[in-house]
Amino acid sequence: MRQRRRARGLRELRIVVADPRARAVRRRVAKQVAGLNPDREHDALKWIEAVSEFDADAAR
Repeated sequence: MRQRRRARGLRELRIVVADPRARAVRRRVAKQVAGLNPDREHDALKWIEAVSEFDADAAR
């Protein structure tokens, strides 16, 4: 199966991420979210939406 993936230009990739079920991880995420600036986050989301619309037009 690995050779078939490679023939198609694909490669298996394994990553390790924090477990969102772990209490310590949830606390760390909650602390980071509480420290976010709502105005800056809103600006970032508006920019992401604008870029995604731009990219969608380019693909047509």
